[in-house]
Amino acid sequence: MRLIATSAVTLFGATPAFAAGGAFFSLYNTDFVVLLGLLVFIGINIYFKVPSLIAGMLDGRADGIRSEIEEARKLREDAQSMLASYERKQKEVQEQADRIVADAKAEALAAGEQARVDLAKSVERRLAAAEEQIESAQAAAIKEVRDQAIMIAIAASREIIAKQMTAADANKLIDDGITQVDAKLH
Repeated sequence: MRLIATSAVTLFGATPAFAAGGAFFSLYNTDFVVLLGLLVFIGINIYFKVPSLIAGMLDGRADGIRSEIEEARKLREDAQSMLASYERKQKEVQEQADRIVADAKAEALAAGEQARVDLAKSVERRLAAAEEQIESAQAAAIKEVRDQAIMIAIAASREIIAKQMTAADANKLIDDGITQVDAKLH
């Protein structure tokens, strides 16, 4: 404690006014006073273990920096693994999208081909239906012409028969018709 008091007096007492010339080991010599102040300062620092405190703080700071660097390295590795994972997922999604597009194109082509086949079948059915309608109309027209021809032939026959037939011939035809009906029914 006494050393501290002496060094404080020395430090505060060593002013430029005392720094006149003279012997080196004199309090009037500035170089000696500065050397003495430096030695006292170093002594106080050693007594209060300032170098070990500074070294501890520096070591703590170094450990903190080391842990931050390690944490940053881990974060970087995590980020790289996440990036690789996302790139893999993006590649998988891209492949899946390519497959979906390819499948959609194939389905569209198949649907187009099926539509062409269905259209061809529909056209064939409509042609067949039209041909049937034409044949039916032809058959109906032929039947109508036949019926008309038959009616005309019957009318003409009736007129001819009516002109050429006598009452006796008519009675004979009626009797023959009755006989034929009677024979067929029994």
